[in-house]
This record gives sequence, structure tokens and C-alpha cells, in this order.
Amino acid sequence: MPGPRQHRLRRLHRRASPATRNTGPDPADDLRFIRDTMERSASFTAVPGWGMVILGLTALAAASLAARQSTPAAWLKIWLAEAIVAAMIAFLSMRWKANRRGLPLFSGPGRKVALGLLPPLLAGALLSCLLVRAGLETALAPAWLLLYGAGIITGGAYSVSIVPIMGLCFMATGALAVVAPAAWSNAFLAAGFGGLHIIFGFLIARRHGG
Repeated sequence: MPGPRQHRLRRLHRRASPATRNTGPDPADDLRFIRDTMERSASFTAVPGWGMVILGLTALAAASLAARQSTPAAWLKIWLAEAIVAAMIAFLSMRWKANRRGLPLFSGPGRKVALGLLPPLLAGALLSCLLVRAGLETALAPAWLLLYGAGIITGGAYSVSIVPIMGLCFMATGALAVVAPAAWSNAFLAAGFGGLHIIFGFLIARRHGG
């Protein structure tokens, strides 16, 4: 007949048994949560993929409409209107994604993205005025693509890794526009602001949640 000592040993064995021991939180889940939190705080993940797709579609529509214009002034008005529409789409879609994911839009990484993106865009706007005044409208497309790509690279350094790659593609398209015939300028704008936005927007939406 077992004594008190053996009863105590059996109770301790049952308490230590894996089948009856309470399982605590999984360390892998904790590490995954910490990693995701650090990534979200270190990089701006509210880049709107679907917003870029919509922006690209409006750029293709603008390119089609601009190609039918008979004067450089009319061509320029179409693209300036597209720039305003694109800015509104980008801001609203970025704000929607940031709110949906609970991310700050203009603080932390978001502010760094804005500070990296805005100077090249401002330079592009001022350079456009200079080129139009000098009668060099054919140089607008390469300048826009190169400076926009530069802004995406500098601002995208604080965002997901695919964003700077998109900036490099814009700069490559702008470099081709520099050496290509001036008559192809509208096609390069369609390929850049239309095609690249659609392609990379779709990739961002698939990989980074919309």
C-alpha cells in the first residue's frame, strides 16, 4: 500500500505533466508582434496601392485626352489638371488606409516620407514654370518623370521597400524620355504616371494590405 510520500510524488508528477500543465503565450507570437510593431513604427506602410491604381487610370485617360490637343498650351492644361486630380486621389486614399490601419499620417515615418517627397515635387513645379516661359514644353515630360522618381526614392526610403524601386523605374523612364524624340513625350508620361502607378499599385495592394 503506497504511503503519503508516494501520493505526494504522484500529485507532483501529474502537475508537471504536459497534458495537464497550463500552456503560456507562444514566444513565436510575441516575437512576431514585436517585429510587426517595430516595422510599422520604423516605416510608413500606409502607401495606398489601390489609390495608385486609380491614379494610374486617370493618368492614362489624361494622356489619351492630351494626345488629341493641337497646341502645347492645351496639352499642358490637361496634364496640370491631372496633377491636381492625382494629388487629391493620393491624399484621400493614403488617409483612408492610414485610418483603417490605425497609423499616423503626418508624424513619425509619414512626416519623413513627406519631407523626402515634397522638395523634388516643388522643384518640378518651379522648373516647369521656367521651361514653359522659355518655350521648352518638350522638356516637361522628362523633367516631371525624373523629379517625381527622385522624390519617390527619397521619400520611399522611409516606406516599404518596393516604393524606392518604383522611384527608380520612374527615373529610368525619364532618362529614356530625355534621349527619345520629343513627339514621344506624351507616351512616356502615359507609361510612367499611368503604367508604373498601376503595376506598382497592384503589387503594393497585394503585399501590404490595400
